[in-house]
Amino acid sequence: MTVSPVTGGGSVLITGAAGFIGFHLAQRLLALGDEVIGLDNLNSYYDVALKHERLRLLKTHTRFSFVQCDITDREGVQRIFEAHRPATVVNLAAQAGVRYSLENPAAYIQSNIVGFANILETCRKLEVEHLLYASSSSVYGGNTKVPFEETDPVDHPVSLYAATKRSNELMADTYAHLYGLPSTGLRFFTVYGPYGRPDMAYFAFATRYFAGKAIHVFNDGDAENDLSRDFTYVDDVIESIVRLMPILPRGPRPHEIFNIGGSTPAKLSVFVSTLEDALSASLGREVEFKKVYEGMKPGDVRATYANANRLESLIGYKPQTTLRVGLQAFTNWYVHYREVHGAESDPNEVTSG
Repeated sequence: MTVSPVTGGGSVLITGAAGFIGFHLAQRLLALGDEVIGLDNLNSYYDVALKHERLRLLKTHTRFSFVQCDITDREGVQRIFEAHRPATVVNLAAQAGVRYSLENPAAYIQSNIVGFANILETCRKLEVEHLLYASSSSVYGGNTKVPFEETDPVDHPVSLYAATKRSNELMADTYAHLYGLPSTGLRFFTVYGPYGRPDMAYFAFATRYFAGKAIHVFNDGDAENDLSRDFTYVDDVIESIVRLMPILPRGPRPHEIFNIGGSTPAKLSVFVSTLEDALSASLGREVEFKKVYEGMKPGDVRATYANANRLESLIGYKPQTTLRVGLQAFTNWYVHYREVHGAESDPNEVTSG
């Protein structure tokens, strides 16, 4: 069995490896010398061509292997685990998106509840050393106390997506209690960056600009009560995960949860103007979005804001990339990607994740 440079154990299995965060994590682990098994169902929630492009880049590494499988396929998941015997599992596969959960709730129950149960049970059976899994800042719901801390009550989610993510935390905690399965929950705060998700606001706004369409801003144009988000650059997220991977939760209930956020929320209006500036710099011409202002949508929250003290105290690091630097990296990538691969479909924007 190949020893993992990061965990000191065997190989690392990443579910959702063709997704945004999964792709970046796999790239980082491969660069560090790890053996990585990628699992993904390649669904069509957004442009599958982008997922295939991520996979194409990952497959250039000899230490990467890919298996197409849906985590809702219990027997298929077990066969993959038995074949590869991963020491560490990072579960990033999930049905994403707050607003889409209003349209297709069944997809969230299947992927985020049934699928995660399959991951937990397979990790238990095969005695995986450490399970890390994606949660979300959405679990904080309409909490008004900021910044959000891991000890805050999270009993009133405002979307089904958030409810499924909170369910994941409770399920993992139960498996830690009953079976001693070491698991770490990762509450991501609006992750953005190159090769990102086309349904997220920063990506969707850029797409609509090139299509000559207006962007939809869900704050009624109210600068006084503007929405705000704790945008977190993807490289900071990956650094946090990599540092957490070798740290096993201890004790009779080996389960911990961490906020993965930069603790520097930005108002939506500032985010939009910063993205305009970044696109202007990437294109060498002035960019100004056409804007249509609308009210908040069901499932949206007014603000997200991470307290990352727990994360920093354990790993000596917390997300630190500024919004201006991160959005410039995204637009530089986006302009180049669009030139090479052409325009993508027009997605629905979201403002949180």
